[in-house]
Amino acid sequence: MVCLITLTQELAKVLQEGFKTDTLYRSKPSENDSRLEKLLSMCLDARNILEGIPQMHNCDELRILRRFLSEQAYIEAETGHLKAKESKDIPTDSLQSVYDEDATYHKKGTKGQSGYVLEIAETCAKDNPFQLITDYQVDKNIKSDVEIIQDRLPEIRNNTGCTDLYVDGGFHSEDVVKLGNESHVELHFTNLNGTEPHKKLPVTAYEIDETTNIITKCPKGFVPQYAGVKNGQTVAHFPLEVCSNCELRDQCHSKLQKRDSVVRINLKSVVTARQRERVTAAKKENTSKRAAIEGTNSALKRGHGLDKLLVRGMNRCIAVVGYKVIAQNIRHFTKYMLGGYRKPKPKPQYSGILVPVCG
Repeated sequence: MVCLITLTQELAKVLQEGFKTDTLYRSKPSENDSRLEKLLSMCLDARNILEGIPQMHNCDELRILRRFLSEQAYIEAETGHLKAKESKDIPTDSLQSVYDEDATYHKKGTKGQSGYVLEIAETCAKDNPFQLITDYQVDKNIKSDVEIIQDRLPEIRNNTGCTDLYVDGGFHSEDVVKLGNESHVELHFTNLNGTEPHKKLPVTAYEIDETTNIITKCPKGFVPQYAGVKNGQTVAHFPLEVCSNCELRDQCHSKLQKRDSVVRINLKSVVTARQRERVTAAKKENTSKRAAIEGTNSALKRGHGLDKLLVRGMNRCIAVVGYKVIAQNIRHFTKYMLGGYRKPKPKPQYSGILVPVCG
């Protein structure tokens, strides 16, 4: 099959030597917007040419070009010209590379990254002679830690019989904690996302029944006149004279009313506050348990080239990461068999007086 394609005057320039260099590297910052719209216009011309060829209607090139234009540009109603979208209007799952349609864009802090995310689970029991990676998940990097652990937690439990899982604060959510309870896995968080409120007394300053979530005492030890749970809140009413003269009045959650003073605390805040207390109490142990997996991450990146895979596409990435995980486990096993993980013999202990011996 032979197709005769007639290029527009602008598209013909693409084939000229130095077009890429002039367009990308020799443009002034003030020309960026105009050059971007010019390139988008050229893409539109290319799309129109391909759509005019019946044999090209189902080709990948046309499909990808249509996707790119729909994600990056729009037709201005007044002029009918193609305009580049604002960054905030471009979807995070937009096309990042014509060679890798599965890759997505994610901004963590101030750094933007295109590609995929990898989550791994590794044994951390001190009784184990050596540790192994027991689970891994490759996904689009726009997928949150919470979403990934919700997918993998039941599998980790079924495959390993895991009863305790040590994770950082990015995995915390009410649904994740609930899933952990349902899966009979206790989740240990090294920290929690967000900042602890400081303007008012912490929720845990109130005495709240663990089972019913009913407030039984205020931080000063006063018992409420009546209390209960309603509309997702734990509510307690106290005598007006007690709260109005309290030294903690400015920090308390209570609000003065005509007849009494009422405290309303969201139940989610209660759960989070309790979780934060548990995290603080066990922070040293949880952090210590989780520390080794950071070394594993580093080893996968430096020793196995995980920081820059030489393949494209989700399926290929999943396969290659699987091979690298297996290689890391083999390395741990080999080191164990060669005696690398054996505990050093304790040094002899001496007591009494050491007497120098002269020859």
